[in-house]
Amino acid sequence: MKSALVTGASSGIGEATARRLDRDGWRVLLVARRADRLEALAAALHDAHALPLDLTAPDAPARAAAAVEERLGRLDLLVNNAGSAWRAAFGDPDGGYENVRRTMELNFDAVLRLTEALLPVLRRSAPSAIVNVGSVSGRVALPRSGAYSASKFALAGWSEALHLEERAHRVHVGLVQPGFVATEGFPQTDLTGRAATRWMVSTPERVAEAVLDAGPGGRAERWVPRPYAALWPLRVAAPALWRRVSGGMRR
Repeated sequence: MKSALVTGASSGIGEATARRLDRDGWRVLLVARRADRLEALAAALHDAHALPLDLTAPDAPARAAAAVEERLGRLDLLVNNAGSAWRAAFGDPDGGYENVRRTMELNFDAVLRLTEALLPVLRRSAPSAIVNVGSVSGRVALPRSGAYSASKFALAGWSEALHLEERAHRVHVGLVQPGFVATEGFPQTDLTGRAATRWMVSTPERVAEAVLDAGPGGRAERWVPRPYAALWPLRVAAPALWRRVSGGMRR
């Protein structure tokens, strides 16, 4: 039986990914901070284990690695999905270095630390995969999202390098780049309420499908919804135009 570890599994994309893997018969180790939500989800799945964990804690990688060995015995897929955003302009009282530091700590540093701890078992279980859940904001930045974009730009660059490095070890590395996603905390009603912008909003379930597309033997990069992939070439080919358009946006 194939085994996966999914971070940020207590809600949203992480929960949807865990449910999608469960439907395909995977054994899943669920990681997040909210123990009650994790336990409820584990009970609803066929073969899942809850591991309440703050991924920024110093001992988090070692605890996750121990749980994988004890409860799974192998690891075919690591889904680095946990993350957050505290949006503010850098010059705002709450938007300076400390905001960037805590965003990087969870969205980037914690991903690297966990992956480093689990890389030996991923190599041992090969062919296997790592899927990092990034963001469209990891390719194009908008006002008041500098800290978030910095973390996701870093994640995208590191994922591309890791994809090339781990190929020899038969560990596939995929990157999923969601745009706006309607979740319980962010229903995105301002966008879904208008026909012109409804296409811009995805669901956790659609992102979960993209995670599987970027999983073992899959794609190196997957955008959700797919039309968002056009933003990056526009940013590169016409930077002045992109700055004029994006300067008035809010995300």
